[in-house]
Amino acid sequence: MSSVVLTGIGSLVTNDPGRGAVSGGARPDGVAALGEVTDAAIVIEGGKFAWVGRRADAPAADSALDLGGRAVIPGFVDSHSHLVFAGDRAEEFAARMTGTPYSAGGIRTTVAATRAATDEQLTANVARLVTEMRRQGTTTVEIKSGYGLTVGDEARGLAIAAEFTDETTYLGAHVVPPEYADDPAAYVSLVTGPMLDSAAAHAKWVDVFVEKGAFDADQARAILTAGAKKGLGLRVHANQLGLGPGVQLACELGAAAADHCTHLSDADVDALASTGVVAGLLPAVEFSTRSPYPDARRLLAAGVTIALASDCNPGSCYSSSIPLCIALAVREMHMTPAEALWSATAGGAASLQRPDLGRITPGAPADLAVLDAPSYLHLAYRPGVPLVAQTFLNGRPV
Repeated sequence: MSSVVLTGIGSLVTNDPGRGAVSGGARPDGVAALGEVTDAAIVIEGGKFAWVGRRADAPAADSALDLGGRAVIPGFVDSHSHLVFAGDRAEEFAARMTGTPYSAGGIRTTVAATRAATDEQLTANVARLVTEMRRQGTTTVEIKSGYGLTVGDEARGLAIAAEFTDETTYLGAHVVPPEYADDPAAYVSLVTGPMLDSAAAHAKWVDVFVEKGAFDADQARAILTAGAKKGLGLRVHANQLGLGPGVQLACELGAAAADHCTHLSDADVDALASTGVVAGLLPAVEFSTRSPYPDARRLLAAGVTIALASDCNPGSCYSSSIPLCIALAVREMHMTPAEALWSATAGGAASLQRPDLGRITPGAPADLAVLDAPSYLHLAYRPGVPLVAQTFLNGRPV
């Protein structure tokens, strides 16, 4: 195996708090958790980080690449996306911008288009979006099904997703499709029976949209429990459109993550903090729907772990940009730049229960992003600017 040393790193974020020197003792802004090293170097070998530290101490390697003073951060870990779909809902977005409130009803429009699409069309669309993500520094992405809502369509959606990621999520419980509108109990039986049997071979996780107009607590509990019996990890779409049972259910069942968390009671916050369920915040959704932003400071004050993710989908948020999510988290949710970056990297890894990801440390997969900037601060300081100069996945530039 050949090795390469990356030198000329002006600022290196490792997400290893044991590295770097941060003055002022314990800091409330999340800077210490970043383990930032200045004038740094990295050695990559066999697709993994082999050495990390100051440039002056770097060991010899077979080749060298000088990054010219650029900043390096861990690759983004996008823990919530819906990439297997056809069509778009641009007209729905335009209507929202003139005052039409967002509801989950538009999902059915995408279901019709997705069912009509060929495997080749769906695969090409996922490939396009994953390429878009890679260019913006995302190295790991979770991909959900949920726009097929038949046994065959959910299985093929997950099989397509599995071509691009190991983090695949069965979301047959996205909404009740039109053909079951008069008998949602029968649809829950399908989701927990034949559909689950067909989908489980291609999925790592099971998810449910717990919301008025989607699935209630009893339906969601049945679906999540059935998924757990198949060996799938649990995720929950929770408390997006209003207060509801989603967060409490996620905490009761030991889910890895409760995503959205836009509307939370004090009991919800306490439950997240006490159980360790990760709160996935998706600020580009609020941007795209003109909805209230989650209260990140309230969650951080309670000790809740936060993940920032894109929720890239054709309806409520057609953006694949984690840098946009970081800028929105800082500007609209009052997170510090350090907290936002950590949440989009190590926080996303925590949401996926992947401690090997979201950090630059020896032994971890060599996933990183090189910024055309001297510091990670520019991700929020220069919103909308394509700052990712290069993305490395398993040690290779992509």
